[in-house]
Amino acid sequence: MTRSGTARPGTARPGTVRTAPERDGAAGPDGAPGRDGAGRGSRIGPEDRSARRTRDPWKAAFFVLAALALVGGTIWALIGSSFFVVRDVQITGAGQIPRSRVLAVAGVALGTPLVSVDTGGVARRVDQIAQVLSARVSRSWPGTIVIAITPRVPVLAVPERSAYAVIDAYGVVLSQSPVPPAGLPVLAEPAGSVAALRGNPSVRAAGEIVRYLPAWLRREVSTVQAAAPDAVTLMLRGGTTVLWGAATRTAVKARELAILMRTRAGYYDVSDPSSAATGTAPPAATAPSGATAPAGATGTSPTSGAGSPKPGTSGTGSPGTGG
Repeated sequence: MTRSGTARPGTARPGTVRTAPERDGAAGPDGAPGRDGAGRGSRIGPEDRSARRTRDPWKAAFFVLAALALVGGTIWALIGSSFFVVRDVQITGAGQIPRSRVLAVAGVALGTPLVSVDTGGVARRVDQIAQVLSARVSRSWPGTIVIAITPRVPVLAVPERSAYAVIDAYGVVLSQSPVPPAGLPVLAEPAGSVAALRGNPSVRAAGEIVRYLPAWLRREVSTVQAAAPDAVTLMLRGGTTVLWGAATRTAVKARELAILMRTRAGYYDVSDPSSAATGTAPPAATAPSGATAPAGATGTSPTSGAGSPKPGTSGTGSPGTGG
């Protein structure tokens, strides 16, 4: 038998709470350090700080050396290695410009480190070729230089002594020909030396008009006169004259002209396609605003008032042949 009030082994007395024994270094119930008071599990001692300071400089030195090695290897691969060197020069868009001429002017030597090629300098040198409008140079790794050329387009032939100079819309001479080049109209106006035509706004307008004409109409143009940038006249084969005006609304003017040409007139004015006119011959001079239209001219004004001829008819009242 056991005495009253005495707990048996392994059991707790009534009204008491058993707590787990505190481990060394663990915090007590109130958050204070354990019995040893050292708190070794949550603090870094002086010995640990000293060891960390000893290891950190070596780690930093290792990363610095690795970075230097990476930079040095990259520089060697780009400049000193034979892998990233120019092995080929690719030329695009040259058209009729000989490849040998572009290569000679570009001056890019095979075997040159690709990174050391002055692409801007190469582009400027290629731009000096008369037939080149612009050039763009780029690198294509691991060993190609690409020269992309926009060539000048020949649009007009200019009489020069006993030959013809072929020029583009900017008046730049591209070549010489002893006879009128096939497919290029002759520029009759403005007159003067070929050198004086470069940068001339009237020549620019004439060149842009000829360049963007529909193929069927461009084949019919034999001569171009550009009295002013907005007063360009096209002389067609067979003697037909077309007052084109400025280098604007080319597609609209060409469609209007195609319709009016069914009348087989000798003169067409499509400078304002909304009120195009036909006639038997060009007017002697441009009539001022509000003046009576030249004899023989007809108009296609969207509104017809008293005395205004109808589209496709002549000023004398004779019927037209189409519209």
